[in-house]
Amino acid sequence: MPADDWQPAGYVPSKEHSALITSGNVSADNAIKTPQFWLLWTVLLCNVTAGIGVLETASPLIQETFSDGVLGTGKGVTAAAAAGFVGLLSLFNLLGRFFWSSASDKLGRKVTYAIYFGLGILLYALIPTLGHGAQLTLFVVVACVILSMYGGGFATIPAYLSDLFGKYQVGAIHGRLLTAWSTAGVLGPFIVNALSESRKHEGLKGADAYQTVFYTMAALLVVGLAANLAVRPVREEFYEKGPVTAEAGGH
Repeated sequence: MPADDWQPAGYVPSKEHSALITSGNVSADNAIKTPQFWLLWTVLLCNVTAGIGVLETASPLIQETFSDGVLGTGKGVTAAAAAGFVGLLSLFNLLGRFFWSSASDKLGRKVTYAIYFGLGILLYALIPTLGHGAQLTLFVVVACVILSMYGGGFATIPAYLSDLFGKYQVGAIHGRLLTAWSTAGVLGPFIVNALSESRKHEGLKGADAYQTVFYTMAALLVVGLAANLAVRPVREEFYEKGPVTAEAGGH
């Protein structure tokens, strides 16, 4: 851990989002007693549930949405092309972790997550329309942007926690918050599979079979947006009293 007064050369903290950056430190035990922890837990849950839902169903989604004849060429998206689509989504998942986390240093964590959710709501709601309109290129572009924000959500949350709770035991706080990831890993595929299979049993195919999935995910992002907007600085009553050291935060 760097010294408490260390800063990179030329560093000037942004006044626009400094209100959420604490000068105190909160222990892992106290962090879970704050509303901020559970708001961020909800934020991560919603972000990951929506993103993992797309990634989990990406291959059958693009093949069924753009099946034979839909594109007007007599040929649909093949299994090999769908595998390439999944690989492309994974790449944007990776790139988003670099891009969005770096952007959050300039924009602030709260603003960055507001972009994830605000833009995400629009893009998730747009996907069924693109499927119905056989807009394959735009469909791929939108899905890539969505996955970049999914990856960005993972990369930005540790810094968000550090801003709110300080560096003391932030690793342990992050570990507790990742229970939201575990929950989303079950919830996302469950929602996608339950809704899409239900629609298929009704006789719907292609984009129609997944339409409810994406509208549901957009609604879930509304919940995440509300939770993010509700985040406020942690009250001083939760701060550790007296000086703390990096070693104290390691156990």
